[in-house]
Amino acid sequence: MTPVSALAKYKLVFLNDQSISKTSIITHFIYDKFDNTYHATIGIDSLSKTMYLEDRTVRLQLWDTAGQERSRSLIPSYIRDSSIVVIVYVASNKSFLNTSKWIEEVRTEMSSDVIIVLVENKTDLVDKRQVSIEEAEAKAKDLSVMFMETNAKAGFNIKVCFRNLYFLHAH
Repeated sequence: MTPVSALAKYKLVFLNDQSISKTSIITHFIYDKFDNTYHATIGIDSLSKTMYLEDRTVRLQLWDTAGQERSRSLIPSYIRDSSIVVIVYVASNKSFLNTSKWIEEVRTEMSSDVIIVLVENKTDLVDKRQVSIEEAEAKAKDLSVMFMETNAKAGFNIKVCFRNLYFLHAH
């Protein structure tokens, strides 16, 4: 009888300030729908989903962190054993500028080989865009992190983003 291999598990932690739609990205991936109601994450929420790929099945553990300042002291314990850290922002100057501090915090807590991905959400808000895609790509390159765009409301790039996150870690 062939032994059953353990399902590979990957922990992905989502970070940034409050009201950046980290939860929307995660819930759209898990449930394949967008929830219009806003629910602030208190502390941390953890969801998992099995992803079926061409040649393997993997389990993604998705950690949705609260963006409130009072929860910041818990962040080091959340990210310590993560496979990938995802820094989410919307194309406003404030949330984009704050990504640098989050990336620095992750690198302080973890080794330099941690995979960090900068993800822009709410790409549909073109009229409110204060940060160009070129600026975001340049920042990602300067900080040696990956860059992706999503729109949880429309479902744009959500599944692709999670597949890419897995493949970033696996290769």
